Amino acid sequence: MLSYPAAIPLSNHTLIRLAELIRARRAERRCRWRRLDPSRQALLVLAHLRNGDTYARLASGFAIGTSTAWRYVREATDLLAMLADDVHAAALRAGRLAYAILDGTLIPIDRLADERPYYSGKHRCHGVNVQVLADPAGRLVWASPAMPGATHDLTAARATGLIDALTTTGVQTFADKGYQGAGGSIRTPFKGHRLRPPLSRHQRSVNRAHARIRACGERAVATLKTWKVLTRLRCCPHRATTIVQAILVLQLIEEGRYAG
Repeated sequence: MLSYPAAIPLSNHTLIRLAELIRARRAERRCRWRRLDPSRQALLVLAHLRNGDTYARLASGFAIGTSTAWRYVREATDLLAMLADDVHAAALRAGRLAYAILDGTLIPIDRLADERPYYSGKHRCHGVNVQVLADPAGRLVWASPAMPGATHDLTAARATGLIDALTTTGVQTFADKGYQGAGGSIRTPFKGHRLRPPLSRHQRSVNRAHARIRACGERAVATLKTWKVLTRLRCCPHRATTIVQAILVLQLIEEGRYAG
């Protein structure tokens, strides 16, 4: 099989931090020997999550078995996901911001036998719904557990407890028209209707200002999807939450904002 050098667009700090976590977990479990040392395992995991390399390619590149590559990735993602904030901790962190931006995104998945809950009519594909909370600069603050793709954004935000947590903390949050009716501290634009008078000039002006603020939230969604494994998940959709939470922790480490 041919091989070639490749790069992972992440800093050495992220690799070192992940290797430290893996080393600590091995010491806790008193592991005597592994095919790869912690730094090589961390590199393998980052290649899978960031570059989307398949287990077969990883196995060939690191001279290990495919099942071993799968096990190493699963072990590290489970470890990282446990370090992610829950919804209440995320709301407290968002409470220190001037305001927050809430948006939803669909992560495509392979077609399933029980496909109805995961089929999104809006996107016309199967996937999982993830709610993303961003700061005013468009940086990731939190990503919610994954819900079936057919779930409406407002329903997903309520089911994960995000709406209640943000309202309780008093975080002023800007969201799109899909969140109308959320109440609390969630701010949505005015929405026109064919049976109502057209929006006034003032309402259109408010909507434009609202859209400028929400545009920064799109950066957080784009940042999340720079991790190529999320281009299309080819695992059980129940693993989507663990993978998204692991990526969230790695992104915070990469940006130097992880306090754990």
